This record gives sequence, structure tokens and C-alpha cells, in this order.
Amino acid sequence: MARSLEVADIFRAFGPAYRELHGWEMPLRHLRVMRAVEVCRTAELGGHIDQCDHCGQQRISYNSCRNRHCPKCQSLAKERWLEARKKDLLPISYFHVVFTLPEGLRPLALRNQRVVYNLLFQAASETLLQLAKDGKYLGAEIGFIALLHTWSQTLIDHPHLHCLVTAGGLSPDGQRWISSRAGFFLPVKVLSSLFRGKFLDRLKKAYESGKLKFPGKIGALRKDSAFKKFLTDLYRKEWVVYVKPPLKRAEQVMDYLGRYTHRVALSNERLVSFEGRQVTLRWRDSADGDKIKFLTLEVLEFIRRFLLHVLPDRFVKIRHYGLLSNRGRKKKLLCCQKLLGVLKSEEPEGSPKDSWEDLLMRITGIDPRVCPFCGHGKMIRREILIAYSIVKTDRKVPYTGRAP
Repeated sequence: MARSLEVADIFRAFGPAYRELHGWEMPLRHLRVMRAVEVCRTAELGGHIDQCDHCGQQRISYNSCRNRHCPKCQSLAKERWLEARKKDLLPISYFHVVFTLPEGLRPLALRNQRVVYNLLFQAASETLLQLAKDGKYLGAEIGFIALLHTWSQTLIDHPHLHCLVTAGGLSPDGQRWISSRAGFFLPVKVLSSLFRGKFLDRLKKAYESGKLKFPGKIGALRKDSAFKKFLTDLYRKEWVVYVKPPLKRAEQVMDYLGRYTHRVALSNERLVSFEGRQVTLRWRDSADGDKIKFLTLEVLEFIRRFLLHVLPDRFVKIRHYGLLSNRGRKKKLLCCQKLLGVLKSEEPEGSPKDSWEDLLMRITGIDPRVCPFCGHGKMIRREILIAYSIVKTDRKVPYTGRAP
């Protein structure tokens, strides 16, 4: 059975050529991600040799790079994260709210990712919390998870925030659970207007304090008059805020989280072909009834688009607010659970986490400890293949034969 095409195959074939052309201007994090993807699950990262205790067959497994932008390294991380989030779910509906930056802002955002993406989180979270606390709409403290995505289906820069929001909240005195109206959260036009105002006010302050950079094509915005006109034009536009119908069951909420939390710009499953210098990928056109279409890109352009979505180092792309914020989360959730009439058993302190083998078994139904050759024996670790890669991963640890 032929192995499926991977982003790593494209990077290995044309990564050196891309670095030769653009290496001098590439951020260090882009170089690290390229290298991590190229060597992921190869001998360069070391691994281990297992042997069946029944038939004697051996299997070599190489370590993962564990980089958060690698298409092959998110499945188990996602499942562990989802396991941790299950205990925070309340027996209520949840709304899916999406905040999108307008097209005119994207060139500035791309060149000031850390600043602008932080402003996106701040403006969106303040908008939701402020309107929900207003007695005119809900009069309660809500909780939500915000997830940053920076791409469109065709890998163009398209910064937007997915928010999973409780359909109701805790009263100001903490004595009542206040539910939102059935099927209705907050007025979209009010959300959009307040979000736009908060974001642009913060953007103006970032400009005045010298936090923004204006290289290349946006150089003209350095002038006060040009930036003032830029802001005025953005104020005149309608900003897109979308509220999807509520998710009513815990299974729907977990499915939502699984689809959005640990996604990278392009999964290996969307790759169709790689021939010569052409890469073809599959994409869904939401403007045309969600039809599946195909896009062919020159290979260096494909790499460029993929790298647009490498986040700044240590940038947190999943954040929690309100009832779910780290400060007071446990106490507030316990209060909500009591008010909603649900009792959840707490996991004992220091209880052991599932091994990656147990987690994989639960996800796929396949036990990696069973011999894939005879189906009867158990794979026993015989040798560790130690390697110290030059790759700097998100976790900054040497590779010493740990499981993928």
C-alpha cells in the first residue's frame, strides 16, 4: 500500500531551494518549522526498536518533532487537550461565535502578527464579556474558549477567532444561572460595531506607542496622515462577526473543539498530488455552497503560503475567558455545576495520565503494543535509538527515544 503524500515530502524536496532563495529574509521560526517538518519521524530524531515476543519480528519507530505546526504531530496532543476540557463542560448549549479581521487589515497583521493577533483576542473577549454583562442582553458572566486561525482554505492569510461561548452565565451575585434566550445569544450588529471600535482604538494606541512596524508594501502607513486615513476607512466598513446556531449536546461541543483546536494551516489529507514543481490541494469553497474544489500552486508558492501561518514563538493561540479563565475557574465552574444540578467527580490529585499507547487505542481502536505482523504477540522495547537533532521544537528538549 503506497504511503500518502505529506507536507514533509514537499519540504524535503524543495525546502533547500526555498531557503536558498529566501533564507536571508526568513524569520528564525520559519526555518525551525521547515526543518522540524522535514525530519519528523525520521532517523535524525532517533527512536526505538520493538520486537515481538511471539514471532520475533522487529519494528523501528522514529520520534516525532512535536512542533505545533507539523501536520503529523497534533492528533495525540489534541486528544489529551480534549480529555482535559471534558471536565469543564456544563449541561447547557454553547454558541459558536467567529470574529474576522477585514481584508484591508491583513497586510498590517501579517507584518505585525504578535501585536495584531493579541489585539484580536483582546477586542473580541472584551466585546463578549461586556455585552453579556449588560442587563439589556443577558446580565451575567459568561465563559468561553477563543481559538485563533490565520488561514483561508487556499492558505491565504485570513486571521479570525473562533469562540465557543456558554449560552448563559453566572449572575453578578453568583447565586443564579441565567440562561440566554433559546437559539439567540447577542445581536450580531451590536457585536460587530463594538468589536470594531475596541479593536481600532487599541490599534491606534499601538501605533502611537510605536509598537507597529511598516516594512515593504505598507511603508506608507508610517505617516500620521496615512495611518489616520487607514483607520477612518476601516471604521466605515462593516466588520464580520458570525454567530452560528447553538450546540446543544456535549458530543457536539467536543466535536467542535476537536475540529478547531489543534488544526494547522493544511493537513496532509488535503494534499492531492505533487508532480514536478506543482502541488495540488483540495479546498472547500464556502462562497459556492461548500463545493469541493482543487487548487494547483507552484511549489515555492505553496511553501510560502504554508509559512504565513507559523505563529510567533510562545504565542498562545487557545485562550480562556470569563468563567473559564484560569483565575477562579475551578471555583466558578463548581458554583455553576451546583446551580445547574450536576455533580462531577473530581480526578484525584496526582492521578496518572494515560500512556500514548492507551490514548491511541481509545482513539483508533488499534493497540500499538500488539504485534502488527502476527497479531498475537506483544511488542517489547529492545533498543533506544538516541539522536540529538538540530531542530529546536516547541518543547526544547533533547530527543532520547521517547514515544511519538
